[in-house]
Amino acid sequence: MLRFALAPVLSLALAVPAFAEKISLGEISRYLNSLQTAQAEFTQVNADGSISTGTVFIKRPGRARFEYSSDKTLVMAGGGQVAIFDPKSNSGPEQYPLSKTPLNLILAANVDLSRAKMVVGHTADAKTTSVIAQDPEHPEYGSIKLVFTAAPTELRQWVITDDSGSQTTVILGDLTKGVDLGSSMFSIPSEISRRKPAD
Repeated sequence: MLRFALAPVLSLALAVPAFAEKISLGEISRYLNSLQTAQAEFTQVNADGSISTGTVFIKRPGRARFEYSSDKTLVMAGGGQVAIFDPKSNSGPEQYPLSKTPLNLILAANVDLSRAKMVVGHTADAKTTSVIAQDPEHPEYGSIKLVFTAAPTELRQWVITDDSGSQTTVILGDLTKGVDLGSSMFSIPSEISRRKPAD
């Protein structure tokens, strides 16, 4: 009798997709710290629903370059700053301290997601593990949600929620790691000089 009573329960259990094993915070920290240089194609979903594409180059610690294919916009992190170069602007780039952006959390010299109050979400579904992190000293700077697949651990996308609550999602293509990226690619002063109109 018990065997027949359990049959529907077992059938239901088999019908539910198995959840992937959640990747540990230690393994995610190790992965990010091992990611010295990388590049990938990306698709960006902006807060207003518009979509941009381009190529991202990462050189840890502290450097990243987003080249947008549609309008030649360039976003660069380097020298402790983030600069947004708008091809329609003649007034130079907008600049912000990198330390005040959630992107700083994955570009830090030593990523340690076990720090108190840094991780505010750590979940897994059938395919991915997601981690939501913020600066524990300054949660008002916003947060970054990192999405990984396992075996091997691979960063697939991130969602940045800024200090105003607006969200920007970056979906990565296949990451090419260990690429040779010159430091000049991440030099904001060099880019400003290069864009100055000739006299």
